[in-house]
Amino acid sequence: MTYTQIAIIAVACAVIFDFYITRSRLLRRRVFWTSYAIILLFQLVTNWWLTSRNIVMYHPDAIIGIRIASAPVEDLLFGFALVLGISTNWIRLGASEKQH
Repeated sequence: MTYTQIAIIAVACAVIFDFYITRSRLLRRRVFWTSYAIILLFQLVTNWWLTSRNIVMYHPDAIIGIRIASAPVEDLLFGFALVLGISTNWIRLGASEKQH
């Protein structure tokens, strides 16, 4: 399995978790997209620094080759999945805490 395929699966899992498992539907909220934009800025800077200095390298056969700020686009997919998954879980855990 390639890095691209795993990144796409990660995004799909995060979306399913958000919409169908926790039903928090963060993707429909402006606050999510605002906070994600801020996180994305820092992710791009960090990815650029790590990949442009060859601290982190990717085999060309494992990625599709599109790069943003020197990092493969797949990194943005993983970052998105991570932020969505963690935020959704944070809401879920907060809701279950209120019930106790």
